[in-house]
Amino acid sequence: MRAGPDTWSPSGPPDPAQQSGPTVLRIVLGTQLRRLREASGITREAAGDAIRASHAKISRLELGRVGFKERDIVDLLALYGVTDAAEREEFLGLARRANARGWWHQHGDILPSWFEMYLGLEQAASVIRTYQVQFVPGLLQSEEYARSVIRVGHQDESADEIDRRVQLRMTRQKMLTEPGAPQLWAVIDEAALSRPFGSPRVLREQLEHLLEMTSMSNVTVQVLPFRFGIHAAAGGPFTILRFAESDLPDIVYLEQLNSAVYLDKRPEVEDYLAVMERVSVQAETPADTKALLREKLAET
Repeated sequence: MRAGPDTWSPSGPPDPAQQSGPTVLRIVLGTQLRRLREASGITREAAGDAIRASHAKISRLELGRVGFKERDIVDLLALYGVTDAAEREEFLGLARRANARGWWHQHGDILPSWFEMYLGLEQAASVIRTYQVQFVPGLLQSEEYARSVIRVGHQDESADEIDRRVQLRMTRQKMLTEPGAPQLWAVIDEAALSRPFGSPRVLREQLEHLLEMTSMSNVTVQVLPFRFGIHAAAGGPFTILRFAESDLPDIVYLEQLNSAVYLDKRPEVEDYLAVMERVSVQAETPADTKALLREKLAET
């Protein structure tokens, strides 16, 4: 598990990779502002007073959960003693990029805010490791399988809204084939491959799609078979995101029915990394997984 540096560089904030999305840039900028505040011995309450806001807003800014107003950045930099014009401009430039809207904002009316944050992190991750027990991971779903899964969770929505949700999921998947694509490593419980969503044809097409995806150099798929019984990931599904930016620690994403939890504290993340390592050892190898997928395809 890696973590960002704990010291501030006099040369100003790091220049994250240009492909980083606004969510990651907000977190990077917020982290740097927190370090400046702490190095100056200034409380959140005092920082809040400087920008005519509460300490709670300072906390949200430092966690990268809200956008940045340039006036607030200017006032905070003055409070923290950052007077060099070039350094201040670097911060302001980063803030402008962090305030950009991601492609998914056009679907904001059907996306809960807690999932919008995940989309931003997913788009900027360099490595995505996930364990799923009930569904094939969203990034590996075929279109009709995705439609069947989405219908289950949104039974009261119109056909147009379902179509938009399906299109959103398909758009997410495009990043796997783009330059600088992340490494995706998915461990899928055999239960997810045995649970039908839709007709047998839908499941068959999903198995075929999974086999096709395993041919990609940046995609690794392992199946955790029933025969293991209890296993290291018995606590439920989770996803671990790793980033190229040195200021960002790994983040664990835990999705719930109508909310999500994001973990980035070192001990918590290390626990999940250890579980992921153990379940990856317990699961079928990628080669044996392909054979198992072909067997299931023949049975379907």
